[in-house]
Amino acid sequence: MVENYLPILLFVIVGLGMGAVLLAAGFILGPSRPNDEKLSPYECGFEAFEDSRMKFDVRYYLVAILFIIFDLEIAFLFPWAIVLDEIGLFGFASMAVFIAILLIGFLYEWKKGALEWE
Repeated sequence: MVENYLPILLFVIVGLGMGAVLLAAGFILGPSRPNDEKLSPYECGFEAFEDSRMKFDVRYYLVAILFIIFDLEIAFLFPWAIVLDEIGLFGFASMAVFIAILLIGFLYEWKKGALEWE
């Protein structure tokens, strides 16, 4: 029974070993020239100008969440398109209902002004 898991264990050991060796090689062989510019904190490519605990506008989070939701929902279209011939009319109708629900949600968000940025 244990011999069935030996290749998996060997794979894990070799993978961890290679990762450790490559990290150690980069640490040992890589140049280390720290200076003020490299060690300074930065935020999105520019200097931080306020406290890191400042409040963000809720619209930032709302737009981010909406993007993730619609991005994930669109990801369902790819496998559906691949198997559309196999699932037939029922699959097509199911996806039509799914897209209609997405459209209703999108129109609701648009009407409420969730996508507006001032």
